[in-house]
Amino acid sequence: MGWFALVTALAALVAAVLPAPGMFLAMGLGIAALGLGWAGYRRRDDAGPRRLAGAAGLAIAVLALGLAGVRYGLTLAAVDRLERLLGA
Repeated sequence: MGWFALVTALAALVAAVLPAPGMFLAMGLGIAALGLGWAGYRRRDDAGPRRLAGAAGLAIAVLALGLAGVRYGLTLAAVDRLERLLGA
C-alpha cells in the first residue's frame, strides 16, 4: 500500500502543475494519497521500505495539496480582480 501511495502522490504533484482541470485532479489525488500514505505507514506488519514509501507518499501528498491550494487561491484572487475591474 505504501508504494501505491507514493505513486498516487507523485501523480498528484504532476497534476498540480498541469493546466485547467489539473488543480482539481491534484486535490483529488492528493486526498487519496493522504489516506493511502497514512494507512501504508501505520501497517506495523509491513517491511521498512514499504512503510517508508507510505510516509514519503504522505509527505508528497501534503506538498501537492499545498500547491493545488495556492493555485486555487490565486485563481480566486484573479477572478475577484477581474470582477472588480469590469465593475460587475
